[in-house]
Amino acid sequence: MVIRSPWWYRSSCCPIEKLACYNGLPAKLINGGIAGIVGVTCVFPIDLAKTRLQNQRPGQQVYKSMVDCLVKTVRSEGYFGMYRGAAVNLTLVTPEKAIKLAANDFFRHHLSKDGKGLTVLREMLAGCGAGMCQVVITTPMEMLKIQLQDAGRIAAQRSPGVMSSVKLVVPNPILTRSYNVAALPRPASAMQIARELLHTQGVQGLYRGLGATIMRDVPFSVVYFPLFAHLNRLGKPSLDQPPPFYWAFLSGALAGSTAAVAVNPCDVVKTRLQSLSKAGGEETYTGVVDCIRKILQKEGPSAFLKGAGCRALVIAPLFGIAQVMYFLGVGEYILENSPLSLMST
Repeated sequence: MVIRSPWWYRSSCCPIEKLACYNGLPAKLINGGIAGIVGVTCVFPIDLAKTRLQNQRPGQQVYKSMVDCLVKTVRSEGYFGMYRGAAVNLTLVTPEKAIKLAANDFFRHHLSKDGKGLTVLREMLAGCGAGMCQVVITTPMEMLKIQLQDAGRIAAQRSPGVMSSVKLVVPNPILTRSYNVAALPRPASAMQIARELLHTQGVQGLYRGLGATIMRDVPFSVVYFPLFAHLNRLGKPSLDQPPPFYWAFLSGALAGSTAAVAVNPCDVVKTRLQSLSKAGGEETYTGVVDCIRKILQKEGPSAFLKGAGCRALVIAPLFGIAQVMYFLGVGEYILENSPLSLMST
């Protein structure tokens, strides 16, 4: 008879120790899935504002700020307009988060020496490996999500009625606050976009912007995981006790927002490359280098910081929630109390 320690004790293990815990990979899938679904539901409107702000060009601004974007989105597209593309994220965020967290644990385990702590360099290498693994899911997810998120902005720029209410040659403080509430054309669904891309471009169509996604996600993981590990370690009451769950949330939020802002220039490039539809006068890009060059020439270095605040507000709670779920061991608890587990004891 195998005697297992309680779920709450095993869930508080460090990532390396958790590899030997009960049903490691299935538990990680559950933890990552729950955290991703809860986090995406909470912060998706801010992510939508981030995408639209990043895609705006000088002289064609439909939105002045994150709040302005959300207000105009609700008034022109309805409340659920803020959640365009959320279904794609909710469907794919479970494997994405599970791959990221599980891959980081896997690489940390294999880079550790006799179970001892990792050096900062090895922690960064583990994060790099996790970032490389997750792009398999992240790229098509982001590709489809961006088309849906940006549809409202493009429709607003193409619609004379909407544009006349948000863009004036002579600024007027009263008129510029008015919004056109006419319904915008209904955008294509994620399935329609995916089928069209597969039909015209094959699988590579769904992986457009892969290079830019790697440029964003690998540095993000390189910064995030070591920073989280060190911040989380500061909350330990003693060497043999885990930090409280709220400390895991704060550590995940701070590490996530820091990494998000650090890689925001790469996120801008990725968003521009993955946007298939363009409003009038918006340039197209042939690749990462061409995109960077054109942004610098036409918009200046500050354009690479577009949406940085929104992205930090999205990532902070998303990764805070993920780490709480992960270290509380919700997945382990669910698996231990499942019918199959109870029958085998």
